[in-house]
Amino acid sequence: MSNELAIVKKDTVDIVANKVREFQERGELMFPPHYSPENAMKSAWLILQTTQDRNHAPVLQSCTKDSIANSLLDMVVQGLNPAKKQGYFIAYGKNLTFQRSYFGTMAVTKRVTEAKEINANVIYEGDEVTYEMENGKIVNLKHKQQFGNINKDKIIGAYCVIVLPGGEAFTELMTIDEIRKAWSKSQMWGKGQTQEKEGSTHEQYRQEMAKKTVINRACKRFMNASDDSSLVLTHFKDSDKRIEEAEVDAEIQEHANGEVIDVDMTPQTEAPKQEEKHNNDQKEHKQAPLSTAPESVSDDPVDDFEAATSGGPGY
Repeated sequence: MSNELAIVKKDTVDIVANKVREFQERGELMFPPHYSPENAMKSAWLILQTTQDRNHAPVLQSCTKDSIANSLLDMVVQGLNPAKKQGYFIAYGKNLTFQRSYFGTMAVTKRVTEAKEINANVIYEGDEVTYEMENGKIVNLKHKQQFGNINKDKIIGAYCVIVLPGGEAFTELMTIDEIRKAWSKSQMWGKGQTQEKEGSTHEQYRQEMAKKTVINRACKRFMNASDDSSLVLTHFKDSDKRIEEAEVDAEIQEHANGEVIDVDMTPQTEAPKQEEKHNNDQKEHKQAPLSTAPESVSDDPVDDFEAATSGGPGY
């Protein structure tokens, strides 16, 4: 096993390290202060050795070397470190992806835009919220809140404000219905579910989950609207595309593996049992989650949820 790991490391980590050095030598990549790509990849390699796919197989064995290398490159170019909960490695079929946490999304946004602040807050029933629309953008948002209004069962929305160097601000505002629609795309959300399940992280930490969702939405929309052609922004956008493609490929493969072939088994007395077993296998196969995130070692339930639901359009 140690020899196999050494080969995978040589074909992934070492190649990525060389690629990053090339970017630096050409002046295409500058890292944030105190960021060490070498340390980030060491942390990632340790995490990858214990990360499993949905079938509980080590991702270093089940995923392609190209996808492992690409996930590492996405992580490093964006200046992120999984040891700081800035992202997670998640497998979709044979494709490994690096998915930013909202901490990671905020870090990259600040790095690319030089934003001074990224702040989010929740709006409750009884709060006074006013704003203006200018050229289709929300401006001059004012939020007055009474302490007695704070109640997780009375959230009606949330907003995020990205404050830029010149003092101008980019604001994203979401209603609770929009937030729940984003949550419904999470694998933690059951089919047909419209409300948070009692005792779930969505229900217990509704305020933090709402902030997380609107922060992700604000940062992604602002970054996607940018005309910056930097290597960092390119990987920021491309990594999300790769995740979506990996999800689609895995889903297609899932349906392909589950295709039922109609065969006339009438002459055989054992057909009903075989059909019953096949249907049970199909049921179990469909109930299996698409991908499995690495387990979090944090004692913070919100951080554990972040690990389990990272990625996608702003869960």
